[in-house]
Amino acid sequence: MRQKVINLDDLRRLAKRKLPRIAFDFIDGGVDDEVCLQTNRAAFLRYKLMPRYLRDVSKRDQSVTLFGRTYSSPVGISPTGLAGLWRPDADLMQAAAARDANVPFLLSTSSNASLEEAVALAPNNVWFQMYCTSDARINDDFVRRAVQANVHALVVTIDVPVNANRERNRRNGFSRPFRMTPSVVLDALGHPAWVMRYLRTGGVPMMRNWQPYAREGASAAEVADLFGRLTPAQTVCWGNLTRIRDAWPGPLVIKGLLHPDDALEAVKLGADGLIVSNHGGRQLDAAPSPLEALPAIRDAVGDRLQIILDSGVRRGSDVVKARCLGASSVVFGRPSLYGVAAAGQAGVSRALEIMRVEIDMVLTQLGCAVFERLDSSFMWADLPARPPASIVTPQAEPRGAMHSEPV
Repeated sequence: MRQKVINLDDLRRLAKRKLPRIAFDFIDGGVDDEVCLQTNRAAFLRYKLMPRYLRDVSKRDQSVTLFGRTYSSPVGISPTGLAGLWRPDADLMQAAAARDANVPFLLSTSSNASLEEAVALAPNNVWFQMYCTSDARINDDFVRRAVQANVHALVVTIDVPVNANRERNRRNGFSRPFRMTPSVVLDALGHPAWVMRYLRTGGVPMMRNWQPYAREGASAAEVADLFGRLTPAQTVCWGNLTRIRDAWPGPLVIKGLLHPDDALEAVKLGADGLIVSNHGGRQLDAAPSPLEALPAIRDAVGDRLQIILDSGVRRGSDVVKARCLGASSVVFGRPSLYGVAAAGQAGVSRALEIMRVEIDMVLTQLGCAVFERLDSSFMWADLPARPPASIVTPQAEPRGAMHSEPV
């Protein structure tokens, strides 16, 4: 694994080889023209880091403390639904990898494993992500279950008021209910291992978090249809989050805000943290990158909220840049899915290991031994241009030449 997978893009290439197009494009794709995918990566490229040398960095520490709990690295796994379609038990594989690396794993509402199963496997690392549905009773019960399972943090995603125009999915026929059409079958024949797993586990996996709210004995397709009828819920507003805040005793994190005024509303609500995110470029193609939005949000809320950055993170240097601009840590989704599709739990663990090693190397180059001591002083700021004369090399004059003024 280590010899084949040097960076996260290697995991992406392996996943692409192992998954049929309809499955890979669901992970890899964005919305509309997929401009936002480029926006997210381009934002990181615009910032540069300033190395400082001749400092003792023989002992380095990249641990972070989030909501009272210390994690070994400033990287976590974003919530990603339907992961079991890429590999059976993918949610639990990600939870186990997060447990072993001691980083957060944000289990999706639309996961195939239940929150109870995930917490039992990784009790110190699972956070639970939920969407507010149009049924208040289900919303209340998700919160109740999270409390009962002893979930550490509850993450409410608010940036999906409508099912977005994900054109790759539409072209591939990825719809609900999912059907193995002739074109899908033809493409899948080139990926026999995936087909065998798909057939051996009974096809489309069950959304276990939603299973209790469907009729007894409901099929996976029926449960998915229930989810589709109740989400997205366009009536969701701040009042829904107030109800959750009143019922949830632990850390409350709001995922998907990009405007500093909305971040201030989150402070008033009593939220403990924000995940600054544009849903990985999967909702509004014209949205700014979270990295671009981050400084204004940090300036607005100060130290009243912990801020986590999501979307577009692919390198250890990206994590360091996010920290320098005001984030406490980052989370990513696609690299973990590429990893689980490519090699199961080992693939997820490799993704986390790559990030840990890269962050460590960047800290060493910057002369900063402790990740949490990073700040804007480690960012490169363009210096003012000097007068042209200062960079012009005078031509040599004949020896003995006289000057009427200093040169």
